[in-house]
Amino acid sequence: MASEKRNGGILLAARAGRYREYAPPPPLRRHFSRLWSNSLHDGPPATVAIVPDGYCDLLWIGGRLVVAGPDRTAAFPPIRPGTTVIGARFAPGAAAPWLKTPLSALVGCSVRLSDIGRKDTAEFEARLEDCRDAADAMALFARLLEEAAREEEEPAPDAAVIFAAAESGCSPSSLPHRLDISERQLRRRCHQHFGYGAKTLERIRRFQRFLDLCRRSHAMPLAHLALEAGFADQAHMTREVGELSCLTPAVICDQLDARELPG
Repeated sequence: MASEKRNGGILLAARAGRYREYAPPPPLRRHFSRLWSNSLHDGPPATVAIVPDGYCDLLWIGGRLVVAGPDRTAAFPPIRPGTTVIGARFAPGAAAPWLKTPLSALVGCSVRLSDIGRKDTAEFEARLEDCRDAADAMALFARLLEEAAREEEEPAPDAAVIFAAAESGCSPSSLPHRLDISERQLRRRCHQHFGYGAKTLERIRRFQRFLDLCRRSHAMPLAHLALEAGFADQAHMTREVGELSCLTPAVICDQLDARELPG
């Protein structure tokens, strides 16, 4: 399509494959906000953009369990056409205790789960490798996470407050008072649980509000989209969206139009 040509063939993950989200089963809801799968289309290789969302994910891809750390800007992982990726998106505050690693150490990184010390990784990978198809792998993936969750500590409650503030567009300046902590403590907790500071998280969640509006508002002018998403104006939106995704707002709206998405 024309929008792809204008941006060097870059495709958002939702355009590059069949993406589906699932609510996690009750035993996992403290630790994971979503389970998901994305089956990339067959055909010529495409440049797939994974845009930042403020989350950390655990992936089953290419026979390996991989941790995809939080991103500041779009990532462009080399993924073969036809690949199915299965993922679990950590709830705010859950990833760092689960992984025994501050998320500031994982920003912009994808690392094997075994490389950060999870002793059960080899067993989980062997069991997933025996699955007949992606549906079986998704079901087993959820069951394995349930087994592991029994031994995990509770997510940090203040992380949920920080994330909710960024999600609603509240100024990070109010957070120290709300949490009864200092600005230095807030910065340390943000880096522990999100990989970066509260202002960066707010910026990324505003970008995600823009993406959500693109999915739902097919005919809304870009200037209105900017204001609805929380940008100062259309120029601000264009600059921020470009820095975070390498795409223009118009191209993203084209790609996320529900009437055009495959499937």
